[in-house]
Amino acid sequence: MNFDKELDVRGLVCPLPILRTKKSLADMTHGQILKIVATDPGAVIDFQVFAEQTGNQLLSSDETAGEFLFYLQKK
Repeated sequence: MNFDKELDVRGLVCPLPILRTKKSLADMTHGQILKIVATDPGAVIDFQVFAEQTGNQLLSSDETAGEFLFYLQKK
């Protein structure tokens, strides 16, 4: 999937991945896609809730070898 910006939050636990995501999205424009790589298993639920609460769209959520990959489109 194509993306406009990548955020590496591996090794960070809640709430840091969400806080860093929020900061990264602030620098982006409507429709751009942010790729996020995390290792916190709680991030799966956190990003679903974050997307619902903020109106940003969670395009994809996947896990590979203990890493979680998210694609979030800015509203």
